[in-house]
This record gives sequence, structure tokens and C-alpha cells, in this order.
Amino acid sequence: MDRKPRLTPKDWIRVGFSALVTEGPEAVRAEPLARRLETTKGSFYWHFAEVPTFHRAMLAAWQAEATTALSAELARSLTPAAQLRRFGQIAPRVLTPDLADTPLGPAVRAWALGTPAAADTLAAIDTHSLTLLHGLLGDMGITNPEIARLLLGAGIGLADLSRRNSEDPGAAMGTLVDLVLALR
Repeated sequence: MDRKPRLTPKDWIRVGFSALVTEGPEAVRAEPLARRLETTKGSFYWHFAEVPTFHRAMLAAWQAEATTALSAELARSLTPAAQLRRFGQIAPRVLTPDLADTPLGPAVRAWALGTPAAADTLAAIDTHSLTLLHGLLGDMGITNPEIARLLLGAGIGLADLSRRNSEDPGAAMGTLVDLVLALR
């Protein structure tokens, strides 16, 4: 008799993200997730004391991916202008990161509308992104704080649009970054 491999917290988190995207927040509970993994709820509770603990683990994984990826990508460029250009290239992908090959940005943003923990995580991610952008823009002498908000919003929106129409959002973000750089 073949034994199934033992599930890990990462397995549960991966299937939780998949359920969130395909079925919404109501599917991110022990029983529906156990059915998806063809196991028992007991396996879920072996790893997570309760569903809110699981939700926090999901959100922490998404936050770590979003903040680490953006900071790491921008650190590869030397000048603030090069970093801003790099932001334009990567923003749609990094600001709405995929975990387990699942497009999470729009799903987590929808989840945040009715879930305080998701809203707090999303606010922390957006604050981190805005702080990075304010710093880059300030280093270039662009002090209007709304420019950072425009760039962040465009990156998030273009990521969502590109998922629906299969276009590369990098070109549109590149044009927006070029416009911002022309302001200097």
C-alpha cells in the first residue's frame, strides 16, 4: 500500500491560496481545504491550532514574498533613476506576487475588504512599497507624495489588467516611469 507523503504547513498554505483565488475567502477553511488535499481536517489541525492561525500564516507568507521581492529587485540597480526604471519593469509582477503559481494580488485585495487581518497585511505591504518609492523619488528631487501613490496604483492595476488580457504590463509602466523621470 502506497503511503501519501506527509503534508506540511506549506502544502496547506499553497492550497489555501489556490482556494482563495478560485472560490473566495469562504473556501479558506479546514474542511474545504482538506477535501482539496484528499485528507482529513485532523491533518489541518495538526499544523494549525485554528483557522485564524492558518489565515495569519497565509498572510505572513504573502507579505514576506511581496516585501522581500520588491526590496531585492530594486537593490540590484545602482542609481535611483535605474531603480525607478527597474520598479517600472517589475512592479506588476512583484506588487501582486504569485505563490504556488496562483495570482494572489486581486484575491488578497478582495479578501481584505471584509477581513481585518488581510486588510492590515495589505496595508503593511502597500506602506512598504510606498516608502521605497518615496525614497527613490526623493533621491531624484521629486517630492510630490502623490507620484509614489500613482506609481503604486498603476503597478497594481496593470498587474490585474495584464492577467485578463495577456498583455505585458511592463511597457505601460515603463512609459509612466519615463514620464515621471521627465519631471526632474
